[in-house]
Formats: sequence, structure tokens, C-alpha cells
Amino acid sequence: MGTNSKILGVLGGGQLGRMLIQSAINYNQDIHILDPDSNAPCKDLAQKFVVGSLKDFDTVYAFGQNCDVITVEIESVNTEALEKLAKEGKQVYPQPHILRLIQDKRAQKEFYKANGIPTAEFILTENKAEVIQNSDFLPAVNKLGKEGYDGRGVQILRSKSDLDQAFDAPGLLEKLIEFEREIAVTVARNAQGDLEVYPSVECAFHPTANLVEFLFAPADISQEMEEKASRIAKDVILKLDMVGILAVELFVTRDGEVLVNEIAPRPHNSGHHSIEANFTSQFEQHLRSVMNWPLGNTELRCPAAMINLLGEEGFTGPVLIEGKEEAMAEKGVYIHLYGKKITKPFRKMGHVTLLDDNVDNLKKRAQRIKELIKIKSTL
Repeated sequence: MGTNSKILGVLGGGQLGRMLIQSAINYNQDIHILDPDSNAPCKDLAQKFVVGSLKDFDTVYAFGQNCDVITVEIESVNTEALEKLAKEGKQVYPQPHILRLIQDKRAQKEFYKANGIPTAEFILTENKAEVIQNSDFLPAVNKLGKEGYDGRGVQILRSKSDLDQAFDAPGLLEKLIEFEREIAVTVARNAQGDLEVYPSVECAFHPTANLVEFLFAPADISQEMEEKASRIAKDVILKLDMVGILAVELFVTRDGEVLVNEIAPRPHNSGHHSIEANFTSQFEQHLRSVMNWPLGNTELRCPAAMINLLGEEGFTGPVLIEGKEEAMAEKGVYIHLYGKKITKPFRKMGHVTLLDDNVDNLKKRAQRIKELIKIKSTL
């Protein structure tokens, strides 16, 4: 056992759990992991690794029995089991009812509306027929209420000719926002109510995979916009009354509005740069917030870019990485590989953080590193 006698249980053992463990090691904090994949990235790093379903009541409940504090690195978990554990005195952060709310994009949007949080106009739909009935609302984004993630469960319906792509399941139609840029703000809160906000970052998406390809910190926005985004992110975590770390994805519109797109109650792809670029990484902050330790300083040490390393198209199988050593030789390049043995097209295999005092230089170098490091397969 470490010097911290409380055991932290994490539902999910992917790369977010792996980077959380990397932070926890510095504090002798023991972590138990539950994940359905026997080869998950956390397998060899946790003090205890349990293979099992995150959605099965009995599995999650039994796993939680041996932990003092329970958190998640993925939202898709059995909230009933977490509720029972919380009633029995386990500390569960983020709280189970918040996870349930976030699992359902419809409920999430209704929450924003009820709490005066700015978000795109929307209509709830039960099925494809209802989407078609609301064709005058187009152009819009059709989102599945549940089970969508990483760009899955999202369709852009620009005109009536796109309506055959609509989801035939409970979802929502959201006005297509003509945004100037997409930014994200990470905010954290512990059980004492201490709250810290990270400077906003700017996200650039892959044109077809709907995943973040680059991220730049700080975001290229005015001080007024920065303050507005920061205020909204704080408002969301306070109105949720949530303990833990929350990534708030926002649209900055052409007419100066800042609208909440979606939120994630865990470390998020938009905060990976913080390991090297901020005084406190999002993973350490997650740990601090759920363990009710003092929160860390969130300021940027210097401008940063983050490049997602995605599996190249056309390659599936054991991993082969090209360009790694050439990139490593450069100043300010930090490579993080996630320990995944098999690559697939667009699978998140790692990321690179790049630090540079000159923002223009940073953007050029980020593009070059993206072209330099390729994740292919030996097959």
C-alpha cells in the first residue's frame, strides 16, 4: 500500500486511465482499474486490474466494494451500481446522477436550457419520422440521445436530401452553428468546493474522422471571449454541483456568442497538452479533485500544440511507428504512446505535445510533426 490508504477505483482502463496512473505514482496513490479489455493500456500499471463490463451492475458493484473513492475515465458505465455504492458510503465522483445526465445528450441539452447556459437551439425527436417532420429546422445536426461518442452518433443534415440519414431512435436536432472556432475549457472542483479553470484551447478537427487532430493553447481569442468562456465553464460545473474534472466544449460564433456544445466529466482529449504545458496537468487535477486534495495551479507555462496520433487509413494490425526518433530529436517535443498493441484506421494511438514560445512557429512545427509521425502496421 502507498502512504495514501484510500484506494481509488477507476472505471475504464484506456489511455486516460493510464495517464491518470502516471500522475498518481508521484503521490503513492494506489489505483484499481476495471476494464472489459484484458489488454487495456492500464493492464500492467494499476495496483489491481479487473477485467469486466463497465455496464454490468454486479461487476461494477463488486469492483467498487474494494475501493474508497470511485471515478471514471469514460461516461458509459452502470450508474445504478455507482448510486448503490454512494448510498453505502463510497465516495463516487463525478456523482452518479451527473454521469446519467451526461450519458443522454437530450437530458444534457434540457439541463442547459433549464439553467440558462447558452447552447444551440434544439428540438427533441423520438424517431426518424419526427426528424423529417421538422425539416424546416434544417440545416441542423442530428445527434443520437445515447451511445454516441467520438463523432459517432452525429449526422449533419444540411437539406431535405440528407433526411434519409436521420437516426431512427430518440435523439435531437440542433441548429447547425456557423462557428468561427471551436474551443474547450477544462474546469475542476473538489468536494470542499475549490474551483480552478484552465485557459481555453482551440481545437482543429480531422475533416472526415470527426476527431480532434490538433489543439493549440492558448486559443486565439480576445480577452473578453476568454473571460466569457471561463465564466460559462464555471457556471456549468457549479450548476451541476459536480466534483471532479469537466471538459466543456464550446463554439465561438461569428457574432461573438459562446455556446456550450458538449461536456465530458473526466479528463479529455482537449487537455492532453497540460501534462507539459500547464503547471498542473488535467490528470493530476482529476486526482486532486476526486481525492479532495488542494487543486493545482492551471496557468500555461508556455504556448503549446497537441497532435493526436491516429492510426493511418489502410492499416490494421500490430503497431509500426514511423518518424518517432526524428521527432524525438527536436526541442520541445514530447511523445506519449498509449500502449495499444493493435492499430486501426483513426484509432487514438498516442499524442505529441509541442512547446514553443512563438505561436506561429508552433503551428508550422505541429503540421510538420503530424506529417512526420505515422502509425502503421507490420502486417
